Amino acid sequence: MSVPVAYDYVVIGGGTAGSVIASRLTEDPDIRVAVIEGGPSDVDRPDVLTLRRWLGLLGGDLDYDYPTTEQPRGNSHIRHSRARVLGGCSSHNTLISFKPLPGDWDEWAEAGAEGWDAESMDPYFRRLRNNIVPVDEKDRNAIARDFVDAAQAAAGVPRVEGFNKKPFHEGVGFFDLAYHPENNKRSSASVAYLHPFLDRPNLRLMLETWAYRLELDDTGRVTGVHVRTKDGEEILVRAETEVLVCAGAVDTPRLLMHSGIGPKADLEALGLPAVHDLPGVGENLLDHPESVIVWETDGPIPDNSAMDSDAGLFIRRDSESRGPDLMFHFYQIPFTDNPERLGYEKPEHGVSMTPNIPKPRSRGRLYLTSADPSVKPALDFRYFTDEEDYDGRTLVDGIRVAREIAKTEPLASWLKREVCPGPEITSDEEISEYARKVAHTVYHPAGTCRMGATSDELAVVGPDLRIRGLSGVRIADASVFPTMPAVNPMIGVLMVGEKCAELLFEERDRERDRPDDRAAMLAPGGEA
Repeated sequence: MSVPVAYDYVVIGGGTAGSVIASRLTEDPDIRVAVIEGGPSDVDRPDVLTLRRWLGLLGGDLDYDYPTTEQPRGNSHIRHSRARVLGGCSSHNTLISFKPLPGDWDEWAEAGAEGWDAESMDPYFRRLRNNIVPVDEKDRNAIARDFVDAAQAAAGVPRVEGFNKKPFHEGVGFFDLAYHPENNKRSSASVAYLHPFLDRPNLRLMLETWAYRLELDDTGRVTGVHVRTKDGEEILVRAETEVLVCAGAVDTPRLLMHSGIGPKADLEALGLPAVHDLPGVGENLLDHPESVIVWETDGPIPDNSAMDSDAGLFIRRDSESRGPDLMFHFYQIPFTDNPERLGYEKPEHGVSMTPNIPKPRSRGRLYLTSADPSVKPALDFRYFTDEEDYDGRTLVDGIRVAREIAKTEPLASWLKREVCPGPEITSDEEISEYARKVAHTVYHPAGTCRMGATSDELAVVGPDLRIRGLSGVRIADASVFPTMPAVNPMIGVLMVGEKCAELLFEERDRERDRPDDRAAMLAPGGEA
């Protein structure tokens, strides 16, 4: 192994939150930061930087592509894309950009995340560097416009122009996206936070470098991380101040467990040393599952679009709900990957609506199956296993609402026939079985190192993002989510990054003040 190299901070994961933290820390020229990123750079990569090419990234060489365990009530064939490229999933996803709703943040605070309530978090949204704008007029496809009109009439919800202007309970409209409409370029975390500052001498990007074990000393302090470069060289990268783990809801708990941090019995069963027993690592696995209903259109669809899923609908079925409890993406393509497995055929021209569960009640678990860090962990989302079948019933309601929208003009004139599940599928039982079997993910895994109060035995981090019982280490990514936001979570992850950076600066300021405090105490008239 090579001689260790040292920095003030080591950021593990150059993704959505990691890019924010590295950028903010290196605004201070005296702070040295290393970013450990398993993938290559996205600079000069049009396949990555062009938003509308996102579908081509799924399952490719920039995708870690995690399988799902057997799902008795769901779809066992779901693959969870996790991006292996600078910018992380913000370089890989559709960049739909919602500020989490007030009820989402307040729910976190009530779960023990003190200081993460809506009022406290709101300023971090205003700090974001990303270019967040509504889908541009030139990208507003004619059929998507007609979907908005039909959904407004059929569902009786308001039209929304700019979903981030104010909190909402329901509405339909074109999404806000983090992109540059003039050239369809992403405004990902890497584009917004790293690309303008790559020449900073205090920022080092260690690309195509895999972090496989944290280094802990005898006091329980994390002092660095063991990494392997693309050439196979193993290096210990030391952090003189802190390690920031930003590897995402899959790879953050994976790294912790391979470092001996996690459920003691599980680790010992695999022959891994249990350095720090923390039973919540890998628990509380969350996602936004959704199903799909597909129509064949009466001819081709105009090809102008930002990313082929530019509009959506939110409904609040339960008046007691803090926010929407049913959501749809409207795809200007026939999205039939999972239905085809059941024998359905993809139409040449078509569109899809995807009923989505904003606040799912099922909870899963991520766990290791091998002591070898190169073996992928098991992801058991336990889809549709909540006791009251709330999640399953939400999809049934969604399919029924989608059919009402499809019968409503001006959308109805575009549609030739319902391809799947097909008009003959009408009972709740039949719709539920179809909806669960073809369910897919919108790639929002979260919650596996959840934040909570010290009294919460399964909380992995506290409100300061420090791992319980350890020092010198924090987690900042979607794994810390106590519960799932009702909206697409990317902006929430960016805001976690912004808040983490502020916490680090506050800690640094306190450390700088301490010598002065001691000097004052030792001065004439002091208390020492």
